[in-house]
Amino acid sequence: MQFGYTIIYVEDVAQTITFYEAAFGLQRRFLHEGGDYGELETGSTALAFSSLKLMAQLGKNPQRASAGAPCFEIAFTTPDVAAAVARAVSAGARLVQAPEQMSWGQTVAYVADRNEVLVELCTPMVPPAQA
Repeated sequence: MQFGYTIIYVEDVAQTITFYEAAFGLQRRFLHEGGDYGELETGSTALAFSSLKLMAQLGKNPQRASAGAPCFEIAFTTPDVAAAVARAVSAGARLVQAPEQMSWGQTVAYVADRNEVLVELCTPMVPPAQA
């Protein structure tokens, strides 16, 4: 089995994709002609968005994201967390936590996207040295 994609439910898929292109430098894979579903290239998996309206039409009860009380987060790795935070904030993200050096060696920061999805911006994890 292979992990294919994550879908985040949002109010406006097109605006969200445009935001992620500007804030995080991701590339649009596609946006469905109806505007209720789209995907971004992120490497081996895709980051996808579906409209809250479409999910309700499909009989689901989608909940809006809340950066203040998240039930998930997405994370992007970068060698320059401070620059990534500055780019995201200038594109409209809200700073949640400034870059901080963690005890395990990783630099981590958090922003909230336009939909209040919690986004971690961090340096890549380095696996512990093998004995």
